[in-house]
Amino acid sequence: MPTDHSFDTYHQELTTLFHISDPPTATTTRRRFCGGCDRPINVCLCDKIPAEPISTFTQVVILHHPHEQRHKLSTVPVLSKCLRNCQTLIGRRLRLGDSPFLDSLYNAAVENPSQPFRALYLFPGTDSSPAIDISKCQSSLRDSSISNYVLIAFDGTWKHAKEMVQASLPFLSKFAIRVCLEFDIGIEGGTIFDSELILRKEPFSGCMSTMEAIARALCVLEPRGVEIEGRLVEVLRAMVRFQIFYLKPMKPRPKLLKRGKENEKNNQSAVVFDL
Repeated sequence: MPTDHSFDTYHQELTTLFHISDPPTATTTRRRFCGGCDRPINVCLCDKIPAEPISTFTQVVILHHPHEQRHKLSTVPVLSKCLRNCQTLIGRRLRLGDSPFLDSLYNAAVENPSQPFRALYLFPGTDSSPAIDISKCQSSLRDSSISNYVLIAFDGTWKHAKEMVQASLPFLSKFAIRVCLEFDIGIEGGTIFDSELILRKEPFSGCMSTMEAIARALCVLEPRGVEIEGRLVEVLRAMVRFQIFYLKPMKPRPKLLKRGKENEKNNQSAVVFDL
């Protein structure tokens, strides 16, 4: 999902009064990392990540954009430690030959087109490619004879995620159904200041990090969905708390200062003119 699902960077979207600082380290040249969660010691999540990865009937597959590997706010590395049945693929599209597991679903669908699909890919729909609201088809999914769904998510900025989905459609459309969480492109998305679960600026309402999107979807697909969702959300909440702690004030950029002074001057001129 366009992210944890998924999206624009803080420097472009958040208020110009703040930027995200790197957590302080023991030395200026080398950052110390935790051996358990692979995060900097200062933001260790070992006390939140389940001691034993959560088992699910659903197999989760995440296409992780190469740029996200370097992004410190990516939730995928943490999510993969929380879920036992979670596979991460690095790339910009899904295609035949990239994953033996997905290849098997593709081949089975080609050989028997009438069989019900058990693979779902999570992304908001469009006019040309509509999506089923996963919360509205909850009862039909649970009553289905299928108990081991495959949930596919796309992790990247909003722009990258759309490109990844579009490039993957020739492959995905053979064996997977498009599903989505509730969203509204007419409402502006939130920021880290609006919710305890938002790490990055959301392009519109309903967008969320990959971790949150998968947690919400598993709540529908899994028999113990509510419990699983709660455990994943608690880890995400801890990540956001750490990030808020390391927000620090920054001086407005020179161009913004100049623009502010010009606006103030224009306002003063308007007042004098009215008199």
